[in-house]
Amino acid sequence: MTDLLKLPVSSLKLQISQTDYSILSDNKNTRATNILGQERAQSALGFGVAMQNPGYNIYVMGEPGTGRLSMITNHLTPISHSQETPPSYAYVENFENNREPVAIELPAGQAQVFCKDINRLIDNLIATFPEAFESPSYLQKKTAIERTFNQLYNSAIDIIEQRSKEKNIALFRDTESITFAPIRDNKVLDEEQFNQLSQEERDTFHKDTEALEDSLGDELIELPQWRRALVEKNRQLDNVTIRMAISPLFKELTDRYQNIDNVITYLSEIKKDLGETIKDLFVQTQSLKGISDSTKKQLLKDQYQPNILINYKENTGSPVIYEPNPTYQNLFGRIEYSSDQGALTTNYQRICPGSLHRANGGYLILDADKLLNSPFVWEGLKRALKSGRIEIEEPYSELGINTVTLKPEVIPLNIKVILVGSTEIYYLLQDLDDEFNEMFRILADFDYDIPRNADNMQAFAQLMEQQAHDSGAKPLAESAVISLMEHSCRLAEHQQRLSAHINDALEIIGEANFLCKSTEIDSSDIEQALSAREYRNGRIAQSILEEMLDGTILINTSDSVIGQINGLTVLEVGGSSFGAPSRITVTVYPGSRGIVDIEREAELGLSIHSKGVMILTGYLGSCYAQEFPLAISASIALEQSYGHIDGDSASLAELCCLISALTLTPIKQSFAVTGSINQYGEVQTIGGVNEKIEGFFKLCKGRGLTGEQGCIIPQANIRNLMLKQEIIDAVANNEFAIYAVANVNEALELLTGESVGKKDNNGEYPEDSLNFKAISRLKEISDLGHDKDEDNNEDNNEDNNEDNNEDNNEDNNEDNNEDNNEDNNEDNNEDNNEDNNEDEAES
Repeated sequence: MTDLLKLPVSSLKLQISQTDYSILSDNKNTRATNILGQERAQSALGFGVAMQNPGYNIYVMGEPGTGRLSMITNHLTPISHSQETPPSYAYVENFENNREPVAIELPAGQAQVFCKDINRLIDNLIATFPEAFESPSYLQKKTAIERTFNQLYNSAIDIIEQRSKEKNIALFRDTESITFAPIRDNKVLDEEQFNQLSQEERDTFHKDTEALEDSLGDELIELPQWRRALVEKNRQLDNVTIRMAISPLFKELTDRYQNIDNVITYLSEIKKDLGETIKDLFVQTQSLKGISDSTKKQLLKDQYQPNILINYKENTGSPVIYEPNPTYQNLFGRIEYSSDQGALTTNYQRICPGSLHRANGGYLILDADKLLNSPFVWEGLKRALKSGRIEIEEPYSELGINTVTLKPEVIPLNIKVILVGSTEIYYLLQDLDDEFNEMFRILADFDYDIPRNADNMQAFAQLMEQQAHDSGAKPLAESAVISLMEHSCRLAEHQQRLSAHINDALEIIGEANFLCKSTEIDSSDIEQALSAREYRNGRIAQSILEEMLDGTILINTSDSVIGQINGLTVLEVGGSSFGAPSRITVTVYPGSRGIVDIEREAELGLSIHSKGVMILTGYLGSCYAQEFPLAISASIALEQSYGHIDGDSASLAELCCLISALTLTPIKQSFAVTGSINQYGEVQTIGGVNEKIEGFFKLCKGRGLTGEQGCIIPQANIRNLMLKQEIIDAVANNEFAIYAVANVNEALELLTGESVGKKDNNGEYPEDSLNFKAISRLKEISDLGHDKDEDNNEDNNEDNNEDNNEDNNEDNNEDNNEDNNEDNNEDNNEDNNEDNNEDEAES
């Protein structure tokens, strides 16, 4: 039977032959654009992309490193190129309320053109003004307006001047005021001469001057009206001049953008606003004296130049955007600020787009984990998808400092969002967010591994070749591709499946390329890269192995011991995992405590491990204790284990060790065992079978291979074997062995060298079999417990009888006392009555 359970070399690893299929594509220049082997996910992705109804966004579920992002991008890129290019957007000044910038929609490719046209308009304005205000026609009209005003003014002054002459008073005009002075002998008196006049003459002069000033006021009473008329006529002249000067400049623009309503509206608003702006910059030159044309141009650009939010080139298709850091501002856009005298100020030119703007009209790919870790982003994204518009706003209620805030006009949102995340996040969102299923109705579920069929192997080989070429690595030989494929099967832990962790294979190509000394990468380079990686990550594994070899960690690989067995474990440290044997011991003694899992009692054993131990009781009861009560006390421990333990892969070893301790049958320590069992003793598949075997092999190799050492694994795990070549060579040379078992009995016979026995027609096992010994031992323990129960019952009966006798005696004593008391009372009453009667008679 031992030879039947021993695995041949051909079962230990999948050997891929180049003759099995055409390893490389006939056309090596064809790029791998399809999702590798992920037909289900690809179908869901295609349906989600084609479905344009609201809410059909996509959640891509799978493990990191499976190439989800690159696969999604490769799938979307050709689709997006065939789709219509979305419109571009720009923000412009709102001349009615500058805190609410206006969004302008432009056809694809027109945003940059429109921006250049506005820039050209500004250049033309600077070239046109102030020359337009220096033309002969303008100056002539302006002079005529001023002449009219001066005529009215001078006419009023002339009247007062004539009256002053009649009173021998001179009238002097200057730019600021009008003054009067006395005249004597046709000469104007100075102040000294005026003081020499008599008091009467001086009083007369003052009186006449006051009268002239009153008359002047009467004549110039309409002066403010004349001045207003002057200003109005000058304003009208300036407006007409500006309008006539800029009309040709705008004619070309309005003709070019006549089919874009919001652009025509904006040009009209600019035209209205330019009147005052041009007068400020070019007419009122006194206040702006010395300002250069470049400064004027910048002032005009700050006021009129569009802020291009997003500009798509024409006929480029819809955008495919991946946002690696989905913070609120990176996703929804932001408003930048500048410091002005301690306060933060801003304008429409400082509005910056987010990923939603860049992906609008196309596809936005987001990492679900990063998205949920960014404050306010998830709620903001849901709000945008529900409302169908992008709103740039500050997510925080307060900035803590004074700011000038903007409220830009919202932009319509038409987008397909693709969330890339883990299985845990998907189901977490389903459970905690009722709106999630309404917005992400498509699930693209990426498999952890894919079938190793001819199509997938062909696609795998093509992808490896393509990635090597794209990364600048040396060409891959066919042997290198085969080695990568075998490594992929090892990662998938299945001979007939390839791992979906494409990134791992790509990393190996890069490392092998670094180590390669020839013109192409072959299988030896791949193996060298894998060995180098194992060495880099193997410090802890090597340390544990050395402690086993020097006896610090007790692992026996040569003797036979009762109640002791070598289990196989997988230890995970950081991003690496490795296998190592672990000693399991069992003690059995009379009692009814059941099987005690010391790891669980010490709170080191997790739930699945505890479940595996509990199954042992079920097996003992179903297999051995059908005719008597199962009463046993046993303790199971993983020796020198000081961390948390989980998984039920040690349950086969624990059961074999328990039966060994129960039957006092020694177990060969040259074996190591892994496997899970059910209550009927069937051995079930486990994970990490390759690492477990390799861990025990390294220990045996370190101590010296004897040909007696080996591993016992579940029969269901044969298809998972992808062992290293040194183990395969050792098995081929009969220095090491791998056995596959389907049930507990097969494992027991290998471990003990004894027969477990088969039931005869009476349902009994042979007396020299392990199962007979187990039943006998369990019955013996059960009988011990039964005898003890009988002794306990007898003791209980004696105690009960004594208690009953005591109770009866107490009751009898109480009854006697009551009777005596009654008799005494009656006698006393009779005596008293007799005495009383006698006394009465004597009386």
